[in-house]
Amino acid sequence: MKIVTTPMCEEIVRLAGIKDYVVNKFPKKSDGDLAILLSESKVEMDAVQIKINTSTQIFESIKEISALAGNELSDEEILSYFDDYDLCRKYLNSDFKRDVNVKVYSEFLKDIVLDAGFTIVSDEFDYVIYPDYLKDKVIESENLVEIPSHNSISKNPFDKAELRYGILENLI
Repeated sequence: MKIVTTPMCEEIVRLAGIKDYVVNKFPKKSDGDLAILLSESKVEMDAVQIKINTSTQIFESIKEISALAGNELSDEEILSYFDDYDLCRKYLNSDFKRDVNVKVYSEFLKDIVLDAGFTIVSDEFDYVIYPDYLKDKVIESENLVEIPSHNSISKNPFDKAELRYGILENLI
């Protein structure tokens, strides 16, 4: 089976033990038999769609892709990938509850905001959290928190999550 993945998912594919794959930002049928890509991506071929915004999503995606590859990694093996990422490890399977109410401007940010223990509300919020690409759409003017989106930070999901968790932790 010939696998194609997007740049954002390449690290998951690599960690899952798949060695033979093609990277294409916009996979097409001629690239391979199966695409591994972010859940919001659309392709016209068989695909496995994953989420990698939170630590738990990263863990589950590595587990799913390694099983798909016929090389299912144990939980301990996957946990070892978190060793150099303190915040990712901290929020892995976390159940934090914080007294912070936030308005969120993006679906992909809701996962990590909830993971950090914040409460999402539509009014009477402490902060407005939005991705950089929606900066011009934010109507509020105070307590704004801009979070880097997929295109403006590392493609490594651990680095990306570390940065985003760090920004959110600064609000506590």
